[in-house]
Amino acid sequence: MPGPFAAVGWNRIVKDASENGARFSRILGPKYGLSFWTNQKRETACGKTHLSAAFLPRVNGGKSTGGFKMKRLELEHLIRAAGAIAGSDQIVVLGSQAILGSWISAPAQLLVSQEADVFPLDNPEKADLIDGSIGEMSPFHEQFGYYAHGVGPETATLPPGWHDRLVRVRTENTRGVTGLCLHPLDLAISKLAAGRPKDMDFVKVLIEQKIVALPQLHPLISSLDPQVSQLISDRMKAIA
Repeated sequence: MPGPFAAVGWNRIVKDASENGARFSRILGPKYGLSFWTNQKRETACGKTHLSAAFLPRVNGGKSTGGFKMKRLELEHLIRAAGAIAGSDQIVVLGSQAILGSWISAPAQLLVSQEADVFPLDNPEKADLIDGSIGEMSPFHEQFGYYAHGVGPETATLPPGWHDRLVRVRTENTRGVTGLCLHPLDLAISKLAAGRPKDMDFVKVLIEQKIVALPQLHPLISSLDPQVSQLISDRMKAIA
């Protein structure tokens, strides 16, 4: 996969950065999301500014308004942009929007979040760079109405073997970057472990829509730490 700078047309920035290491770190530092975003733009002959290709959706974009429902193409856009920023060709997707990996037309109740929780599989610490560049309240968020939340692998409580169940998302729209989305069963476990009202509602919809079944969840719950397993089992009883 080409480096992140080639993907977004940063040849000049890379050249300058190689001559001045301080400038390179200033541009890429997670605290400088606005600087990073600004340098993803190019000036046209008529003086208008356009975003570089890796940051543009392949369909009509524009900021979303009330009643937001993330679509599969928007998740693919976030995967592509996160991969370009982190210089990674594999982006793990945790959180509710991971459902779009398995269910392209997932129930609307599952898609209300504007964010996708992500981290690069090969370099998880670069999640901060993603968060600072296309995270909440960034120019990217302002432009498109959705954003990436850079998180760590430890963010979600997951059963053994979850890596093996990751669902691949790799399309023309992701441009060489593969999204690795939590399987619905692992997503349900992580939501039950979090236990917030919105998480419990999410699991209820998964069960009601037959996306997951209780018999499938029980062995995964049993594989967790005993205290966590008991906590999740009690929460399961409340929604079953």
